[in-house]
Amino acid sequence: PEEELKATVLQLRETVLQQKETIGSQREAIRELTGKLSRCESADGKSATGTWKNELGKGKDTMGDLPRDPAQVIDQLSRTMQTLKDRLGRPEHQLRGNVSYAALPNDLREMLQRRLGDLERQLLSKVAELEDEKSLLHNETSAHRQKTEFFFNVILGNSAFKSPDEFKVSLPLRTNYLYGKIKKTLPELYAFTVCLWLRSSASPGIGTPFSYAVPGQANEIVLIEWGNNPIELLINDKVAQLPLFISDGKWHHICITWTTRDGMWEAFQDGEKLGTGENLAPWHPIKPGGILILGQEQDTVGGRFDATQAFVGEMSQFNIWDRVLKAEDIMNIANCSTNMPGNIIPWVDNNVDVFGGATKWPVETCEE
Repeated sequence: PEEELKATVLQLRETVLQQKETIGSQREAIRELTGKLSRCESADGKSATGTWKNELGKGKDTMGDLPRDPAQVIDQLSRTMQTLKDRLGRPEHQLRGNVSYAALPNDLREMLQRRLGDLERQLLSKVAELEDEKSLLHNETSAHRQKTEFFFNVILGNSAFKSPDEFKVSLPLRTNYLYGKIKKTLPELYAFTVCLWLRSSASPGIGTPFSYAVPGQANEIVLIEWGNNPIELLINDKVAQLPLFISDGKWHHICITWTTRDGMWEAFQDGEKLGTGENLAPWHPIKPGGILILGQEQDTVGGRFDATQAFVGEMSQFNIWDRVLKAEDIMNIANCSTNMPGNIIPWVDNNVDVFGGATKWPVETCEE
């Protein structure tokens, strides 16, 4: 028994050493991650425009030093966080493998269990913090990319506005030839969120704020209020009626979310969720490579507009994401407390063309 106890103590010491090593490596990983986040935040926190102005002011033929792409840091952060999560399960397994667990005194077993529990809680808390940091960093990265694109447009003379997203599209007449066109197309989507600001008092019905058509399906995604019908969302020619009321001549913030999973949809107006439903084109992925039109309903890809279905009014901040945004994010966008450009389609001047007499005007949507 004495020899067995000595052997157990030796094994226990060895396990404790391994535990210390594990804790040390985890702390080192956390320190390294925190350092990376700080470096990335400080890089992104600098006013890019200010840096460029300084550089241009010196007469140098340079754009200044742009911070490296934070997306790389985010990717590295994800991998390291997964490693941390994997490590969480190891200490207890090591202990059980190296020591006859039942042979340990009860109080020692309880103490070790408590220590392991504390360690796991600390690490899970840190992982949760890092996940939040990652999400925040993703939003800041999108905003930084938008500012970068805008600055190049200013230098090249492509933008008439002081900020890339501070403009509105005006479609003042009900015709079949006034419209806006988004230059980018959509990838294959299994979920999306579309948000925009619009103002219209047209009757009957405001018309079609936007439509997305693909070969073989002109009504892949359409938002339309036609005649005396309620506003409708069409996906793959299937229809859901939305409880939105937006034809009072005031600016309204509208968000529509949809996922192919059970065809679930949500409708938000001015940050508030007013409706939800399911079975709208369930398990149908949105097809890629189509054409996005602002202000007209397409009967063929990119054309055959009907004046009776045209949007009359103004719109701004038309953004699309490839996921269902949280209600909290939508509220923050609607009340102007966050700037969150769409990661699939962002609202930027050089991505929107206007035709037939439609015009782009400067506007600060939140102030107006």
